[in-house]
Amino acid sequence: MPSSDVLSDDHAFAAWLATVAGERLEHVRQSGLEGRELKDAGDEASHDLLMALLDEHRPGDAVLSEEGRDDVGRTTASRVWIVDPLDGTREFSEPPRDDWAVHVALWADGDLVAGAVAQPGLGETFSTGAPPPLPPSTAARPRIAVSRTRPPAFVEQLAAELDAELVPMGSAGAKVISVVRDVSDACVRAGGQYEWDSAAPVAVARAAGLFTSRVDGSPLEYNRLDPMLPDLIVARPELADRIVEFVAAHDA
Repeated sequence: MPSSDVLSDDHAFAAWLATVAGERLEHVRQSGLEGRELKDAGDEASHDLLMALLDEHRPGDAVLSEEGRDDVGRTTASRVWIVDPLDGTREFSEPPRDDWAVHVALWADGDLVAGAVAQPGLGETFSTGAPPPLPPSTAARPRIAVSRTRPPAFVEQLAAELDAELVPMGSAGAKVISVVRDVSDACVRAGGQYEWDSAAPVAVARAAGLFTSRVDGSPLEYNRLDPMLPDLIVARPELADRIVEFVAAHDA
């Protein structure tokens, strides 16, 4: 049972939820299952745990989860938890990869107000309650985090424009948090995403001082009727204008 301080503070509560779900996933990963069985067991175990804890400790809040929960009345609720119980299922099923995550975000009255991303493979949970300060970039060239399987076609052109290096990795959350961690300097995605893929990572990125937007530079909006949110930019502030201008110029 978490302390009263954790239960009363949404930032701390989000971090606790993501952390304990990550711990549950580590146990599942060590169970001897492989392939599809491991993926399914991980999705189910993390989802069931998160839903039970939210129902117990935040019974008045609505929930949107990748694993099939979309509460009636969510879009008119004042508080909505947006959850991805296992982001990067493929990477989770490929030990010892660490580029998978648990996402827990809280939307309230029009915007993201708290969030946490647990990366159990790193032994860390990144939270809006204690956002890491954005360090100076340590790279000689900009680095762009991209999907290891589905990088947007225009990103190679963007990399050439910025003289940037592409850094492939798995989960959406891991890519966004890689900018917070100074493993990359920007994350640019287009296509195939939903609100649960980015809500928690974007909340943490904003708290850390990073730029976040749609690829056309418009704001990222959450808790909409259609949870599809196909594209985003998360970047160090000094790169943001150049990335948005490039995408606009190339109609990407």
